[in-house]
Amino acid sequence: MDEKKLIINQKKYSGESSVLSLRLPNELVSELDSIAENTKRTRNDIVQKCLEYAIQNIEIN
Repeated sequence: MDEKKLIINQKKYSGESSVLSLRLPNELVSELDSIAENTKRTRNDIVQKCLEYAIQNIEIN
């Protein structure tokens, strides 16, 4: 029998974090939940990745 292993990847951010509360339209939350479910990630992971992408690709006029 093959031995199954639990593999936990290192977290990208090991430093301090902050709690942020915000209001989002229900439709957007549903879309985030759908992406989270389809990618097997948490909603928090998806929001964080979206924000990182937006910050790295923002153009301010």
